[in-house]
Amino acid sequence: MSFRKILVANRGEIAVRVIRTARDMGIKTVAIYSDADERALHALLADERYRVGPPEPSASYLNMKAIIDIALRSGAEAVHPGYGFLAQNAAFAQKVEESGLVWIGPSPDVIRLVGDKLGARRFFSSHGIPVVPGTFEAVDPRDAASHAEEIGYPVMVKPAGGGGGIGMFVAWSSEELEEKLRRASSLGQSYFGNAAVYLEKYFPRVKHIEVQVLGYGQGRVLHLFERECSVQRRFQKVVEEAPSPSITPEERETVCSLAVKAASSCGYTNAGTFEFLFDLDSRKFYLLEVNSRIQVEHPVTEAVTGIDIVEQQILIAGGADAPLKQDEVRLRGHAVEARVYAEDPANGFAPSPGRITFLEVPQGPWVRVDSGVYEGFEVPHYYDPLLMKVIAWGPTRSDAVRRLRRALSELRIGGVKHNKHFLLRILDHSSFLDASYTTRLLEDENLYRGLESEDKQRMLPAAPREEKPTRREEQSVASAWRILARARHSA
Repeated sequence: MSFRKILVANRGEIAVRVIRTARDMGIKTVAIYSDADERALHALLADERYRVGPPEPSASYLNMKAIIDIALRSGAEAVHPGYGFLAQNAAFAQKVEESGLVWIGPSPDVIRLVGDKLGARRFFSSHGIPVVPGTFEAVDPRDAASHAEEIGYPVMVKPAGGGGGIGMFVAWSSEELEEKLRRASSLGQSYFGNAAVYLEKYFPRVKHIEVQVLGYGQGRVLHLFERECSVQRRFQKVVEEAPSPSITPEERETVCSLAVKAASSCGYTNAGTFEFLFDLDSRKFYLLEVNSRIQVEHPVTEAVTGIDIVEQQILIAGGADAPLKQDEVRLRGHAVEARVYAEDPANGFAPSPGRITFLEVPQGPWVRVDSGVYEGFEVPHYYDPLLMKVIAWGPTRSDAVRRLRRALSELRIGGVKHNKHFLLRILDHSSFLDASYTTRLLEDENLYRGLESEDKQRMLPAAPREEKPTRREEQSVASAWRILARARHSA
């Protein structure tokens, strides 16, 4: 089955990414946009565009009924959810299928299974997949201390319904545990509507290694090797690379085999990522979680394998079989990705909405930029402030890192603050260069000191705005951003 038209249920750079591959495949696309995104790049690129609602996500990009109604009205045959918003919402996937549309992703049952953090831990452990040591049920605060003693400090306190690093805290002693339980439970309730928390062993010296898989019909699963995502700020990934420079060929074979076994055990189809912690002391892998969608960092895998993952998602949803055998999937060279955000590193990484008055995107051999913005675009304050991802490939890791450093140096952004100089600082750090870094790189190496948040060179003058916001509107936006910034900082 080949699709003639698909709806992209997302915004920003991932919506642009999906639209471009669909166009390469000769498939027409339908974009949805909120009032804040009327002139967004994804809405301008698609063959058709439909207003989905007001700026607030709950009334637009999270409005299941409105999205499905648009898909049916437009004549789309399938829905691609991208990442974020409703991408891992089993109820939405099920509603899409019940409406007669094709869901471009794993089945609702699989999304439901892997999205239940505790249920997934129990399931995969029972199928012989090593999971991070910890509890398999939500913990009662009154019993938490005894569980923590049994696991051994330090422990990670995690919301049972969580994701994206929100509400995760490390307790290094029994004295810290009670406060961390309270904060994790509170944030879990606020963000996910679930106050339950559980405990996992916290490993101070670990790598974050994830394996990209593609599940086809008849239970056939291919892996596209691994990525390393150990550069993290508050459990959020910042720089990613493929393949991992930290494991041996034998360890690569081990973790990829574990991912395929785990995917096969739950009947996984379409694209997914199985994330592992790699303890440097024991050299053991532990399954951390499963992301039942395309990942932000998928371009580095595409760069080293030559496989378009979005294309495969669409083909799999249409019933296609695997185009390759596992031994035909080869690694070629190295790729590194940096996430560029509209945020102020000099002010606690507070988001920085506003109009992009100047934009010069890096180019050159083996440089890829996945962007959702353009010069003159107004970055909204309602959504994640990711502007673009800059990806560089090289025949060796050092070549790829040098090329990414050059590309970021060429990037020029005016009108909003951004994290470019923070990213360059990471790429220049000795622990990153020799690949000895762990998930604690940014905290332990004090890379937050004296950060810059804008380019110092002279920018082109900004074009005049058609309308000037009132002082009340400016104050309202600033207040909303301060609230978001505090929420992100507390998480």
